[in-house]
Amino acid sequence: MRDGDRTAITMASDYRGEPDEFAMVVPVPTVITRDQIRVVDRGVIAHLDAFSAPRLVEYFDADPCRVREELARPAASAAGRGGGVARDMRQAKSLGVTIEAQYTVGEYDILILSASDSQGLERWLRLNEYRIPRGASAVLRSYIRQDMKFFVAKVNLEAQARLGYAMLRPIQVTFTSPKFMLPIRLGTVNASGPQDLLVYALTRRGRVETTNYRTVKLPSGQEIPVYVRDRFADFYRSMFAEQVRRQGMTTVFTEYAWDMGWCDPCAADPLTPDELRQLGVWWLDEGAGRGRQAPFLTRLHVRYDGTHFPEDLVFQTTADTSNFQGRYVLRHAWTGDATCAAADRYRASLRDRHEQEARQLAVLTGWNINDIRRDMRGLGEGSR
Repeated sequence: MRDGDRTAITMASDYRGEPDEFAMVVPVPTVITRDQIRVVDRGVIAHLDAFSAPRLVEYFDADPCRVREELARPAASAAGRGGGVARDMRQAKSLGVTIEAQYTVGEYDILILSASDSQGLERWLRLNEYRIPRGASAVLRSYIRQDMKFFVAKVNLEAQARLGYAMLRPIQVTFTSPKFMLPIRLGTVNASGPQDLLVYALTRRGRVETTNYRTVKLPSGQEIPVYVRDRFADFYRSMFAEQVRRQGMTTVFTEYAWDMGWCDPCAADPLTPDELRQLGVWWLDEGAGRGRQAPFLTRLHVRYDGTHFPEDLVFQTTADTSNFQGRYVLRHAWTGDATCAAADRYRASLRDRHEQEARQLAVLTGWNINDIRRDMRGLGEGSR
């Protein structure tokens, strides 16, 4: 959530391994106090994802012998050791590290660090069992030069067991800073390959875009074969990978941009005011009695690594309130028995239409056109 210089970042991470091996190190522009940190219900993030996810829409051809409106209906949417942190202030100081604050929030033990020496910070993290790969000091150094602090979180296993959460909940920090950015470079150091990042940006004014990388809209609105309905997850993964390849993994993609006051149609129910407040949308109560100002939601998707994205993501809020969503169209052919000249022309046109859908699918995904034609024939589409 971004409003003026006010920011709330809610982070939900997928990770591999046991919870006691999980740690998060996030550069932040200022010291974070205890009341600026909280955990958020995972369901809120899942709801936000379902609401904004790329999706299918289905249309059904009418009887060509009768004049009637085309029917449409929406389809389903797509797509550290707990308690073991050494808190020896003298050790930290000897390495140029200052522990500015320490808290326990939900199932997380949290430290706010500042540092004067990147190698000292890297060594301190290692001594305290954070799995920082060799060479991280080069990335840490650039944040230290910007006078940024470090928000460090580990899982407190006792607190997690007491609270009864099997999955780690998203963690949120709020702060005020003119910097509107998301630090991603530190995460590239220990990654085994490219990573995917989804950013859901909530603002008062309009669409969010990156200023130091190209932001482009994902391909949308194309008609594709009906059989994709049962393979939408495979389709979307292939389609996104193909777009990343074509752009040389140097681009941030817009998947959704819409005023949350309405949707056409909605892929999921809109978020409730309480859910929006959990995500940091603090101004809802300002409109009590006068109509609330719904936030504008931008969903960005980026696949990145340290080579192709050497800088952190820097954002700006624009005045662009035009609506956009990643949507893909399935057109079901009419299969009735009526006979008329229009029906004859309609049936004759289907072969060309199905071929065009096959070619469109191949362009979007990089799939082999002959495999697509075979799959279409198996379901009665395309030429035989």
